[in-house]
Amino acid sequence: MASNHEQSSHGSSHEKEQTAVTVLDERRRAALAEIDNAPFSWFHVKVCLVASVGFFTDAYDIFAINIASVMLGFVYGNTKNQLSVNQGLGVKVATPVGNLVGQLLFGWLADILGRKRMYGVELMIMIIATFGQALAGEAPAVNILGVIIVWRFIMGVGIGGDYPLSAIISSEFAATRSRGRLMTAVFAAQGWGQFAAALVGVIVVEAYKNSILSAPFPCVVPVDHIWRLLIGLGCIPGVIALYFRLTIPETPRFTMDIERNIAQATTDIDNVLTTGKSAFDEDAPVQRVKAPKATRADFRAYFGRWKNLKVLIGTAYSWFALDIAFYGLGLNSSTILTAINFGTPTGAKTTSLYVYENLYNICVGNIILSIAGLIPGYWVSFLFIDSWGRKPIQLMGFTVLTILFIIMGFAYNKLDAPGALSNHKVFVFLYCLTNFFQNFGPNTTTFVIPGEAFPTRYRSTGHGISAASGKLGAIVAQVGFAQLVNIGGTGAFIGHIMQIFAFFMLTGIFSTLLIPETKQRSLEDISNEKQEGYIQGAPRAAS
Repeated sequence: MASNHEQSSHGSSHEKEQTAVTVLDERRRAALAEIDNAPFSWFHVKVCLVASVGFFTDAYDIFAINIASVMLGFVYGNTKNQLSVNQGLGVKVATPVGNLVGQLLFGWLADILGRKRMYGVELMIMIIATFGQALAGEAPAVNILGVIIVWRFIMGVGIGGDYPLSAIISSEFAATRSRGRLMTAVFAAQGWGQFAAALVGVIVVEAYKNSILSAPFPCVVPVDHIWRLLIGLGCIPGVIALYFRLTIPETPRFTMDIERNIAQATTDIDNVLTTGKSAFDEDAPVQRVKAPKATRADFRAYFGRWKNLKVLIGTAYSWFALDIAFYGLGLNSSTILTAINFGTPTGAKTTSLYVYENLYNICVGNIILSIAGLIPGYWVSFLFIDSWGRKPIQLMGFTVLTILFIIMGFAYNKLDAPGALSNHKVFVFLYCLTNFFQNFGPNTTTFVIPGEAFPTRYRSTGHGISAASGKLGAIVAQVGFAQLVNIGGTGAFIGHIMQIFAFFMLTGIFSTLLIPETKQRSLEDISNEKQEGYIQGAPRAAS
């Protein structure tokens, strides 16, 4: 009798536990549906603005060196008032190398420690490193370019951390129907950052015009002031955004699926969607459900399945291929504009007038490229990404870019013919088109898709791996550009470099076929994991 009673009691408790698990599982799915179907609110605007300011700062800091490197050549260049090939390569490639480290490190840490805990740390690194560059000095044992390279690497680590964090936070807070537009709006701040770097360059150069013209060639003192202001002003938007990043709430998906605290997550959802803030009771017991947990074995099991691994390969290689051209052009636009004699200074090369006109024309040229191609491309993507879809935009972009780079590569000698001003204008027009279709194309989608395509416990890591692959492409492009561009004469190899870019754009078409279409799908559906029965055990109090 006692034995039958014990069996009955055990069976009853098991049934109660199963009922509790089922209720928690349904509660989790209902909470996720509440986020996915939430109306667009002021909180979504706040998330977008806080993340956007970071990307504005990222782009300003990355691409300002495109202009500043010319200034550094006048001040610290050893030959012909230019940085040597290796000096120019060092100051330009240091940031992408730092990006790669930061994307992998912060992507992993955000999945381990939390999005909120890491958000703002990367911005502090960026602010300190940007300020450090502006105050860099030289000593008998220290070369100033070496100091700048170290600071730009450190800054790159912070910028790299911003990629997965901003992508994942905006993705996990967004409603399904507007997630693509919210993430694109965040990323579009990159275009405004590039534009701002060129605009600030024009303003500072104009402010120092009289000082430049009255200084003896190569105008070392005023130009030294100019590049420090251009770089240093990049930390101002980061300082403004820092408080808001440090106070942004944790994403309910992290609390629910990584901390496995269903009760706190559901409370957070109600609070965040109504007040924009989360409330945490420190005295409340933390009860963790049994659910899939990030471990090495689980990572191998998840990505060991081809349907999941092919997505990571697709997002990582697509970003790699895209960044070879995007950074190959973006960090060298001044070199390319000079090579085709666009905006050539009228003054003799050993006069102060030449210094002023050279710096002014390079800044104006970069403004033209930003307005005519970069910024419109982002916002056309914004209009179509949630209706047309991510995959069609990426396929279209890679296809058009392949065609444009083939034209620019094989027709380069004719477009660069001496005295053919109209041909130079055609080249600049084609250049602007490539900028447009990079952003209305894979530059936007390679950022968005990795922020959606993986389960919560690996979402930031997956985005970090994909983004780091992109920066590996940027490093390859920068090293390759520096070593190849002057083969056969100054700028003589640019046409062949465009042909190389065309090849990588072609390969991007095929890697795009590996990724899923993510528009109008919940993050959980995209993750390729069954959601019914996701909770496998009742909560236990955390020790």
